[in-house]
Amino acid sequence: MRIIAGSAKRREIKVPKAVVRPTTDRTREALFSMVHAYIDSAKVLDLFAGAGSLGLEALSRGAVSCDFVDMNKICTMVVSENLQSLKLAGGAVVTADVLGYVKRARGCYDLIFADPPYYKNPGDRDFVSELLAEENLYQIITSDGLLVVEVDAKHNPTIPACWKQLDKRRYGSCSIIFLQKVEG
Repeated sequence: MRIIAGSAKRREIKVPKAVVRPTTDRTREALFSMVHAYIDSAKVLDLFAGAGSLGLEALSRGAVSCDFVDMNKICTMVVSENLQSLKLAGGAVVTADVLGYVKRARGCYDLIFADPPYYKNPGDRDFVSELLAEENLYQIITSDGLLVVEVDAKHNPTIPACWKQLDKRRYGSCSIIFLQKVEG
C-alpha cells in the first residue's frame, strides 16, 4: 500500500495485516478526488485509524494536522512508524476507545474520517450508528466540515437528523458516505 499523491507520493505505508482492513488504493483515490477541496490546511481526525492510510494521505496532500485514534496498540504503533518514515508533520497518535475519545474530544476538525469494523450480520456491533448518535461528534466538526464514513456496501446505518447525507458511493464491497452537519 502506498500514498497516492502529495509530498509523500508513491511512498510505502506499513500495514499491520493481521489486525486491519485498509481502504484500498482505488477507493482512497476516488475518495480523495471527492474531498480535495477540504484538504488544504485542514485539521483532520482519523477515527478507527488502523494503519492510518486516510489521515496519512490527507497530511501528504496538505492537511495541517491529523489526530489518529485507534484502540489497538499495534495499529497506533504502526501509524507512528508511518508518520516518521514518511516524514509527515502534524500527526498525533492516540491509543483509545474511539467512541470514548469522541465523547471527550475538544476542538474543531474540518474533515473527519471513520472506518470502523464493518457491520455485516445481525448481532454485529454497529459502530457507525453509535458514532453518528454521539452528540459531541456534531460539536467537534466545523460548520462546513465533512464527515466521511466507510461501511459495508450492504449496510445502511441510521443517520440522525442533525446530519445531512451529501453522497454515498459504492466501491466493491464497501460504501463511502459523505455527511455534513445540519445547522439549526
